Formats: sequence, C-alpha cells, structure tokens
Amino acid sequence: MKKSLLYLLFFIMTFIFFVFIYLFSSADVFDNKLRDEMFLLRGEINTTNSVAIVDIDEKSLKVLGQWPWSRDKIAKILVNLTQAKALIIGLDMFFAEVDTKSPAYLSKKYNLNIKKNNYDKYLSHILENTPTILGFYFNFENNITKNILPNIPAIFIQKNLKEEYLFQAKGYIGNIPILQNSAYSGGFVNMIPDVDGVVRHVPLVLKYDDLIYPSLAFEMFRIASGENKIIINYSDAGVDNIQIGNYKIKTDRFGRLFINYRGDKKKFKYISAIDIYNNDFNKSLIKDKFVLIGTSAGGLFDLRVTPFNTVFPGVEVHANIIDNLIKGDFLYHPDIAEIIDILSLFIIASLVFLIFYYFNAIISLLFLILLSIFYFGFVYYLMFYEGYIINILLPLVEMVILAIIFGTINYLLEAKKAEALKYAFSKKVSPKVMEELLENKADTILTPKNKEVTIFFSDIRGFTSISEKLSDPKKVIELLNFYMIPMVDNITFHKGTVDKFIGDAIMAYWNAPVDIKNHADEAVSSAIEQIEMLEKLNLKINKLFGITLKIGIGINSGIATIGEMGSRGRADYTVIGDNVNLASRLEGLNKIYYSSILISEFTYNLLTKEYIIRDIDLVRVKGKNKVVKIYEVLGFGSENFEEYHIALELYRSANFKRSKEIFEKIYKQTNDPLYKMYLKRCEYLIQNPPKNFDGVWSFI
Repeated sequence: MKKSLLYLLFFIMTFIFFVFIYLFSSADVFDNKLRDEMFLLRGEINTTNSVAIVDIDEKSLKVLGQWPWSRDKIAKILVNLTQAKALIIGLDMFFAEVDTKSPAYLSKKYNLNIKKNNYDKYLSHILENTPTILGFYFNFENNITKNILPNIPAIFIQKNLKEEYLFQAKGYIGNIPILQNSAYSGGFVNMIPDVDGVVRHVPLVLKYDDLIYPSLAFEMFRIASGENKIIINYSDAGVDNIQIGNYKIKTDRFGRLFINYRGDKKKFKYISAIDIYNNDFNKSLIKDKFVLIGTSAGGLFDLRVTPFNTVFPGVEVHANIIDNLIKGDFLYHPDIAEIIDILSLFIIASLVFLIFYYFNAIISLLFLILLSIFYFGFVYYLMFYEGYIINILLPLVEMVILAIIFGTINYLLEAKKAEALKYAFSKKVSPKVMEELLENKADTILTPKNKEVTIFFSDIRGFTSISEKLSDPKKVIELLNFYMIPMVDNITFHKGTVDKFIGDAIMAYWNAPVDIKNHADEAVSSAIEQIEMLEKLNLKINKLFGITLKIGIGINSGIATIGEMGSRGRADYTVIGDNVNLASRLEGLNKIYYSSILISEFTYNLLTKEYIIRDIDLVRVKGKNKVVKIYEVLGFGSENFEEYHIALELYRSANFKRSKEIFEKIYKQTNDPLYKMYLKRCEYLIQNPPKNFDGVWSFI
C-alpha cells in the first residue's frame, strides 16, 4: 500500500477514535491537572481589592480562646465591621447549636439563679442590624436535616429547562432558628472538590426539596448588586449561564463556576479577628468591601486544596469567587467548546500527518515539539485572555499517538525502501555510495527522471575468437570473471554505477543514483586506470589462459533518462537515451581509430584534471545526424601533438596534399596507426575530391 494511503487510513481511524473518546468518555482529571500547571505558569494576578478577610487565626484563638467563641464575641466583631462601613459581611461558618457559653444556657443547664444573658438573642439582634449573611451546609450523602434553611429574598427562574442538571442535596445543617430568622439571607458554604480533591469548580446554586439556594459568595454578590431575580438559562447541554439582571455568569452544565484563582493563599487582605474585636484596625481596609469571616488556623480544619497550594484557607476560596464575579473574568467552556475541541483534534491530526509525510524523523520531531508548544500556548491564551476552557490532553495525546503511528510507518517504509535500494544497487555501486544512498534516500531515487550523467562502455576486442580458442565454457567464464572483477572494482572505487554486463562488455555511468562531483573526471580516470591495470593483468591472463586481452572504452556525457525500468518483478535501475547510444558507438569506433579510450566533446568539456588528450575526428555516428567531435585519451599528464594537430586542421580545411605530407612524416617518426589511417584517407580524398568538404566522417 502506498505511503499516502496508509497515512490517510490511520489519520481517519485515529481522528475518529479520539472524537469518540472525547464525546463518550472523560479525561477531565488529566485536563484539570494540566490547567493547574497553567495556573502555576501564569502566576499571581491582581485582585479587584474589593474583598477583605477577617481571619480567625492562631493569634485570635490565643487571645479569645478556643473555637467556637461565645456569640457575644461574634456580635462585637459584626458591630465593629458595620461601623467601619463594610458593604456586606459573609460568615463562612454556621451556628447549628445554641451557644453553650451563654449565661442563659448555663443558668438553665445548672439551675443557677443568675442574670440570664442570652448571647444567641443578642447575636440575633445584631444580625437584624448589620449587613450579615449566614452560611449553612448541604448534605449530599444522607437526608439528615437540622435547624432551618434561610428564606432567600430572591426569585429563581429556570429558563428553557428540559432536564435538571443542578446538584440535588439530600439534607442540610442550618443555623438555629433565632439566628437564621434574624439574618437577611444565607448561602451554602459547600465546596465540592474534583475527584482528585482539588477545588476548581464551585456550584453557584443548587437544589434542595425543589427549591434553589445560592452559595455564600454568590448570595453576597447578588445582594450587593441589588437584584432579586436570578435566571438560570439552560441549553440542550445543561446550564449555560446564570443571569443577574443583564449580567450573565457563564458556568458549566451543572451551574458550577470554574474559579480563576488570583494566586496562592494570602492574596487577599487578611485582618486578624482579634484586631476587629479590639476595634484596632485600619477602617479603610473594610469600608465598602465584601467582608468574609473565616479561618486560616489549621486546627479548625477549613483548609482546601487548590491549583496553587495543598493547604489553602476555605474562606479565601469564597473570596476568589466573589472577586471573579466582580471582575467578570471567570473561566468557562464556550458554547462552541465541542466544535473547537473536535476542530482542534482534526487540525492537530492534519498537521502531524503533513509533518511526518513531508519531513524526515529529526525535522518531524522538531516540528512536533513546536506544535506541542504552540497548542499549549494557544490553550493558555484562550484560558487566561479569552476565558475559554477547551480540551488540552486529547489533542496532545492524539499528537503523540499519530507521531508513533506515522513514525512506525515511515520506519517500515524506509526499511522496505532501503531493501529495494540495496536490491537495486548492491551490485552496481561501491559500499560508500550505497551508504550515502541509504542515509540520504529519497522517494524519487527509483523514479525515472532526466539528469546529466557520464556513460561508460568497455568491450574486449575479438572476444568471439578468444571464446573459440578457449573452447571450454568454464574457462570462458573464469576468464571473464578474472578480467571483470578488478575492472568493476575500479569503477565503483571511482563512485561509478555498474549498469550491466553485455557479454564481454561493461556498461557503467556516473552521477546517478547520487550526485558525483566531477563525474566526467571520475569516469575518464577510471578508464585510464583500467587500461593500465589490463597491462599488468595480461601477464597473469597470458600465463593462465594463453591469450592477451585488449579493450576499447567509449565515454560520453549528457542528459539521459535514469530510473527503475522494466516489467513488474523484473525492473532494473538503468539509463537510456541518445547519449547512452553515443557512448556505445564511441566504444566501437576504437577499432577504427586504433585507440583504447574515446570520449565525446561533451565529456571533454566537463574535464577539470590534466590528461594526455588528442583531437581525433569530427564524426557522424550511426543513428545520429548530429556531428560530434571525439577525442582520444592516452593517460594522465600532458603532451604536445603540435604537428598532428596542424595536419588535422589542414585535413579539415580540405588541404589534403599538405595534410598528407605531414601525416607521412609523423607516421615515419612514430609508427602510430592513427596517422597511417589519416594518410590513407588523404590519399583517397585526393583521388576522389569531395564537394563542400566539412571535415566530418560519417559512419551512417
């Protein structure tokens, strides 16, 4: 199966799988942990400076005695706060029993004839004359009830209600009637932590016995806002928002507010309860403020776990809620949260698909890290700058899973491709080139394409007669192997690719499948060395087989079509084209020009090293109409063929008589068969003068 189809198949399967998980399971625990880390990363932010906390701390307990204090002390604190013009006072506590420290209680209990001061009655009087809201507690595990619940002076309307999503309480612990009936209102102090024990969400309202009750913080905010009608707006998914007047508070489907914590504990202004009691405090810290009375003392066990701290005063959680409601920067799942989350899964999957499809493992890993950072940053931005809570974990897990899947696919395909490359080139190239192929393999290596290459053909002269002389086929094969092994080794040493063996001929090429710098030089150098090697090799061949080998080599450079070609199961990586044919023709022309190595002008023009080269002829080879200048390579170094080149130029300018004289002279001096050939050619042309002679000799 093609890589693209495999990628697409796993892309679709993984995306559908994660959408299914998103819709039908919950990963909130892990998501919440990641959001906790985001809070820590963000750090502390400023409060509205609208909330103050009166702290029943260790200092206060030391002076006023152990908790619970007598109600007259609570009353005195409320009086001093009211005189300091507190906007509203909320008690993060409830009075479920009569005051056992009250003289009236003690007198009745012990039958004492003393003045019966009733601290509960005194506190009830203070409650009637101070802006105080009492706390109470709902029970979700049993239906035990105690005392009374407040009469909330507000109307609660559930709009578009189709299915109830508010938490349902089973029982409650309220304040004793004398106190609750005297207070203006009340609010529950329950904090329902998440399954890991961290308080992140708090219900603003919940139900008991078909009536709706507000939380302490929410009721304080409602009273301060002056509104007495609360609308709980529902959508198909549950509670969408809670509306006070025109102000909408976005919640989750259960009517819970996700708390945007301002920071670690003590972020709000704490004033010791004993200082309020002694009326020894800065009144400006209380004036027009929401005041919460609670405790930070460890022994009173009102400590919670938050993203910032595992020991966080419960009263400060209420403070954070009020501050959120005042500023309006609460966090919530937007109406299109599901669309955003599913779209995020799709975009993440698509990006991982593209990254692994187009890039190698290292670059893919870098992109994956950047993508993770970008997505985390995107979620961070939405959360703290737009207030949107979206899924964090699933897209990141999807990213990792797809990376593993696509990485595995790439590995398997690369291994398969490496095997294909090994199969295609193991006997064609040197180990060094093979190593480069495997390290830098590309999907297009085996794909046919046009590229400049240098093509090499070599052939043993008179091999038919040699075969007849040896007669034994085993001897023939042994001779060929004895000759070809060192020749092929030399070709691969020079980074050439052996294409095929055509009987006694070798075809090779340079600059494919990998780029070879100065490929023409490598080919020509290999050809020279092969001729030199053959001289030494012939000593052994003559001794073993009683013959001497001669070879001719043709080399041409140019554009050719390279790639894997053939039928299914029988394909081979090769080169084809006119330039391949020309190299083959040049190899054959060695017989005509009594040479060992012939190269075309195209190869000659690419050479950068110094060789002994002489211009041979202008030819029109069989199958080609184009004229090609050919050269003979005699070895490394340099040599002057001045007289020969003069004679050759005279010949090409049709001055056959003068050319003949020089060829005659240099032939006598060198006995070079090439000069004899030109001598005879001049004699023929003198006797048969050509018309419009252009110096080209045709072999068509």
